Amino acid sequence: MIQSYKKSPQLAKSYDAILIGSGLGCLTAAALLSKEGQKVLLLERHYTAGGYTHVFRRKGYEWDVGIHYVGEMGRKNGLIYKLFDYITDGELEWADMGEVYDRIVIGDKVYDFVKGVDPWKEKMKGYFPEEAEAIEKYVNEVFHCVKQSRNFYTEKAMSPLMAKLSGGMLRAPFLKYSNRTTREVLEELTQNEDLIKVLTGQYGDYGLPPAESSFAMHAALVRHYFSGGYFPVGGSSRIMETIDQVLEKAGSTVLVRAEVEEILVEGKKAVGVRMADGKEFRAPVVISGAGIITTFQKLLPKAVVTQYKLSDQLQKVKASASHACLYMGLSGSPEELNLPKANYWIYPDGKTHEALIEAYLKDIHQPFPLVYVSFPAAKDPDWNNRYPGKSTIDIITLMPYDVFQPWEDDRWKKRGEGYEALKESISQRLMEALFRLEPQLRGKVNHYELSTPVTTRHFMNYATGEIYGIDHSPARFQQKFLRPHTPVQNFFLTGQDIVTAGIGGALFSGLLTASAVRGKNLLKRII
Repeated sequence: MIQSYKKSPQLAKSYDAILIGSGLGCLTAAALLSKEGQKVLLLERHYTAGGYTHVFRRKGYEWDVGIHYVGEMGRKNGLIYKLFDYITDGELEWADMGEVYDRIVIGDKVYDFVKGVDPWKEKMKGYFPEEAEAIEKYVNEVFHCVKQSRNFYTEKAMSPLMAKLSGGMLRAPFLKYSNRTTREVLEELTQNEDLIKVLTGQYGDYGLPPAESSFAMHAALVRHYFSGGYFPVGGSSRIMETIDQVLEKAGSTVLVRAEVEEILVEGKKAVGVRMADGKEFRAPVVISGAGIITTFQKLLPKAVVTQYKLSDQLQKVKASASHACLYMGLSGSPEELNLPKANYWIYPDGKTHEALIEAYLKDIHQPFPLVYVSFPAAKDPDWNNRYPGKSTIDIITLMPYDVFQPWEDDRWKKRGEGYEALKESISQRLMEALFRLEPQLRGKVNHYELSTPVTTRHFMNYATGEIYGIDHSPARFQQKFLRPHTPVQNFFLTGQDIVTAGIGGALFSGLLTASAVRGKNLLKRII
């Protein structure tokens, strides 16, 4: 049954735009359009809104599903800060994680990533004094790449005609970086494999090891965190709550348990959507934030997909990695448990990232190729007000979808003993990785549960439980169809697939889509 995000649903008689999904891309586009005087309707198939910004509560605890830290929120003149400030009317607060935001752990060695470009460089040179020149060149390459990305993404919001006329010139400088893998770029700077492993220690934030990832994605991620890590005060649910206040002022509406079955196309124009229960909503603009694979394969009419050869386009991209996430609830406050704010990125010693993944994909009983640990309770200064005497931890690792595929059609929470036994085995291994670094936590765990790729598939509607939409290989950035405009008139795309993974990519995608819908550069108004 369709329900409002609010307890008292108030549907308008008509809407200027319908958005499929309520992830950050859709939320940003919706807020920007609402501030332009548009009434929009967001339709979310899940029972809670917010996409990967939502939280869930169980056993007296609260966990953030996808927001583990955000960069650039200390730069008040930066685009991401200004954009968040604009779409939340300045109501969203951010807490600084402190000097160290990430700790790269390789075997028994720990490498701190510290806030600030110069302090970061000096820290790296302290670990690798013989590689000082390579580290300087690396940071320069990161900044050069990010600088070239501005025109590349601006071109995406242009009309098809303008993009055809001038798009090549805007894209070309960026493609010189995006067409190369991260490993190719780094191996031109250094042959020190330990340094390469450390510099790419955050690759889990976009899901591909250095030999497969585009350097453009790597550079964007690294630059994003150079100014430190931040966490929303009050938890990541505050993102949805503050944006919803902006939507409500404009008469816009968010509905949950509202599954779209098909986008309605009449002639060459999108005119609305048909819901799973048969109800129809109509509007002059339709926007999908459901991911390009789901949108083309499930939501657009098959005749439209055939007419515009959209299936051929999907052959040029592939789904990103899937994952497992262990949600832990502990007795004791973050202070009592001495929880750090910095994240851990944990890797075995002696092998490259690629070699570790290769061994693991052949046998998941091999060491995890990476283990990421986040301490949300320690990051949020409001946590103790909401959950005194308690703490939470998230632990994430790569998890091949086919390991859990036998249970993909079973009901959530009803997948049987074999499924639960496999989850328990993985959970124990992940906890041991944590206890090795934070031994004081052993015996403090009150509750834990593992989310698997089939759980992600169930809730997020990604076919193979992928967390980052389509993967961030060099080929991805060559695809001109990954943009807000589509061949169908009045139908647009938003979300991480048209920009990049991560909160910055999703946020910026909403800006590009809203600008494309309105036919003007909304960034000028924000700045």
